[in-house]
Amino acid sequence: MMNNIRKSLEWNLVNIPGWRTKRKIVVIESDDWGNIRTPSREIYNKFLKMGFPVDKDCFCKYDSLESENDLINLFEVLSSFKDLKGNSPVITANTIVANPDFDKIKESDFQVYYYELFTESLKRYPNHAGVFNLYKEGISNKLFYPQFHGREHVNVNLWMDALRKNDKVTRLAFDFKSLSMPYTPGSGDIQYMKALDFTNLNEKEDKRIILSDGIYNFEQLFNYVSKSFTATNSTWHSDLNSFLVTKGVLYIQGIPFQFEPNLMSKHRYSTIFHYCGQRNQFSQIYLVRNCYFEPSYSSKNDWVDDCLRRINTAFRWHKPAIISAHRLNFIGSIDPSNSERNLRLLKILFAEILHRWPEVEFMTSEQLGDLINGK
Repeated sequence: MMNNIRKSLEWNLVNIPGWRTKRKIVVIESDDWGNIRTPSREIYNKFLKMGFPVDKDCFCKYDSLESENDLINLFEVLSSFKDLKGNSPVITANTIVANPDFDKIKESDFQVYYYELFTESLKRYPNHAGVFNLYKEGISNKLFYPQFHGREHVNVNLWMDALRKNDKVTRLAFDFKSLSMPYTPGSGDIQYMKALDFTNLNEKEDKRIILSDGIYNFEQLFNYVSKSFTATNSTWHSDLNSFLVTKGVLYIQGIPFQFEPNLMSKHRYSTIFHYCGQRNQFSQIYLVRNCYFEPSYSSKNDWVDDCLRRINTAFRWHKPAIISAHRLNFIGSIDPSNSERNLRLLKILFAEILHRWPEVEFMTSEQLGDLINGK
């Protein structure tokens, strides 16, 4: 009982402040597209045999570079539903544009970091050669709209330092060309995934350079400016906002909390609360997720019911429903049953949304940002 009350209170509190509309808007924000994560079922099994509990971490267990089948199956579900304006649900696909070039890094004896564009990474995987063309098809059919999520989904400074020190777990994952670090106490922690985290002022400046490079590559790949951005693991310093706005980033996606690296704090981070429609000093608008469809996280939750209840709360407060749905929910390369199960749930979710709120409008994060901005 108390847990339900606490949940209800949290759902309402996140929707109280900020921009309002009587329109029933649904946005789906999906992180991590383009990131290699766990390369294959074979590598996953090798980790298991070595005693690493990768089966206990949903990203290690399911997440991998998206295949042709993953996108084809997702697009089939999305295209089968339409709102009153004839628009299908559209995935705002927050995309990592590059991955480490493992071979070149090893050739440098771990002294120099090299990366490759994710379109090059695709060539190294079976059933992935047509993925980027499917990206373009998804964009053209208004089912899939990439936005910038980062150059790579790894903290280059921390990761390279661990490799140079010959950290056992990090080097093991590296040898398997994997970014899914099997967790062991004191090694291979989630910190490696926080790309914009830093531990000193020199590293802080490096993040600006990495972002600039990543944004350039995004624009070269997709031929448009990413007007929104979400930081990996919701971790970035607000000083980067002034740089992002010069690159055309007008909207900042994310959960209600930003974890800002703080070298003066013993906890290493300051927690900053954001709400939908909030503007910072550069007039950038925060788009805050208030709903979740993450069935790969846990099979014990009723994700459809939970998401519908959160949508109802958002609409009751006249807020858009911004749904978090990470890529791993739609990936079947490692475990086909993962995507099969979750796509069935996604169909149920869309059917219920259209049944309960027939006036619903499906939008991208950019379209929502433009609406809030009066464009």
